Amino acid sequence: MEVLVNNYREFMKGADPRIASYPLMDSPWPMMGILLGYAYFVLSLGPRLMANRKPVNLKKFMILYNSFLMALSIYIVYEFLMSGWLNGYTWRCDPIDTSQDPRALRMVRVAWIFIFSKVIELMDTVIFILRKKNEQVTFLHVFHHSVLPWSWWWGVKFGPGGMGSFHAMVNCMVHVAMYFYYALSAAGPAFQKYLWWKKYITAIQLLQFVFVSIHISQYYFIPDCKYQFPIFIHLIWIYGVFFFLLFSNFWYQSYTKGKRLPKFMTQPQQNGFHENGAIANGKVKAN
Repeated sequence: MEVLVNNYREFMKGADPRIASYPLMDSPWPMMGILLGYAYFVLSLGPRLMANRKPVNLKKFMILYNSFLMALSIYIVYEFLMSGWLNGYTWRCDPIDTSQDPRALRMVRVAWIFIFSKVIELMDTVIFILRKKNEQVTFLHVFHHSVLPWSWWWGVKFGPGGMGSFHAMVNCMVHVAMYFYYALSAAGPAFQKYLWWKKYITAIQLLQFVFVSIHISQYYFIPDCKYQFPIFIHLIWIYGVFFFLLFSNFWYQSYTKGKRLPKFMTQPQQNGFHENGAIANGKVKAN
């Protein structure tokens, strides 16, 4: 145990010291605790609590919640652009700026805001459970909300910035459209006529994974690429390909064959009715 502790401490010395003072970033244990609590609520506690209760009416909360996340995503995209992607980055093999330059510190700050937004988004699944929409809590949804924030935490802890931040910025661009759609959807039937572009959210997601995979692949073809943490490059590329395949399957099942993905958690509905939904970033949400 002493050897493990010493190895852990030695490993953590490679973390970016500029991020250590931010909430949840001093050590991995708070984030691990949040994600384990999330998994326990989603897979056990939540469904048991709601088993004999009526669905909670969260219409007003959902409008505010989705609108807030849309606005937050716009802000994060802007900060990513101003701290590097439109202000000094080459869009190629950009290394992490580890200096105390104001622009570099701005990138550290927006990287933290990005990872904190993933904590807020755990509420997506809580809403499903409270509304008794358990059929929408798919494997892809839970995987995205639990495993990816964990890997993103390490990315922000060790490498806030550089070419590894491209996928985070693109992810937030997609979230702008996605949460705008969900806010309109939650507003009620009067806005249904504005939701004709539902399936294009999945198309945007597929383009996201293509762009991210192509961009990150530059690392393998640029001989003098100086990005400091190759492990993050490999993970981003693997995630890009993995999610492209999953979302392609969703597109095929939903819009070609007209079927849904296999359910990760299923619960018979009282009237046998299942709402149609759109999937984005592992989220399946109803119209």
